[in-house]
Amino acid sequence: MNKFDHLKDDDSGDHDDPTPQKEMEKCEKENNAKRKTVTPGVGEHPLQYNYTFWYSRRTPSRPANTQSYEQNIKQIGTVASVEQFWKFYSHLVRPGDLTGHSDFHLFKEGIKPMWEDEANKNGGKWIIRLRKGLASRFWENIILAMLGEQFMVGEEICGVVVSIRFQEDILSIWNKTANDQVTTSRIRDTLRRVLNLPPNTIMEYKTHNDSLKDNSSFRNTKISL
Repeated sequence: MNKFDHLKDDDSGDHDDPTPQKEMEKCEKENNAKRKTVTPGVGEHPLQYNYTFWYSRRTPSRPANTQSYEQNIKQIGTVASVEQFWKFYSHLVRPGDLTGHSDFHLFKEGIKPMWEDEANKNGGKWIIRLRKGLASRFWENIILAMLGEQFMVGEEICGVVVSIRFQEDILSIWNKTANDQVTTSRIRDTLRRVLNLPPNTIMEYKTHNDSLKDNSSFRNTKISL
C-alpha cells in the first residue's frame, strides 16, 4: 500500500535531527528523478487510490505562514499497490525515532496536506493526542486502516498525519466534509476500533476553517469522548 497540518502551534525548544532529514531528502531526490504516473506493477495488488507520502519539519520559534509552510513540505514518494507501499514504508524512519517538530503525512495523490487545498477546505480532522512512545504503532495502524478502506465513508478520507512534538505526539485523520455529522461520527468510531482505544480516550474534531481563523492546527478543538 503506497504527514497534514499547518504547523503553527506554539512549542518550546527544538533539537537538530539531521539523520531523518537526510533520509527524507534522499527519498525526495530519488522520486524527483523519476516523477511520473505511478501504477501497480505486474502481479501487484492495486490500492483503491494512489497515496503520497510527505514530510515536514520546522523550528517552532520561527513564525509560520502559508508560504513558508508549503516550502517546508517535502513530497517523498507515491505508491499505487500493496507491494509498493511496503517496499517504501520499510525504508522510512519510524515516527517514534523523529525528534523536534516533525510530521509525516500520507494523503491521496493530488491532495496537498494543507487546509487550503480544494479537497480539504470544507473539511476537518479528528485529533488524538498520544503520550510519547506510541506514535509509530498508532501511525502504522491508522494508515493500514485507511489504505484498506476500513472507514467505509466513500471518498471522504483525504489523508492522515502523525505530528511529533516535544511533550506529546498527535495523530490526525482529515476528511472532506466537516458538517457531515454521520460521516465524522463513523470516522471517529472506526478510529476507536482500529486503534483499540480505551472508552474514555479523548478525541477532538477541528474544522480546517477554524484552523485558518485561529492560525492553529490543534488549539481550541471540540472534544468528544
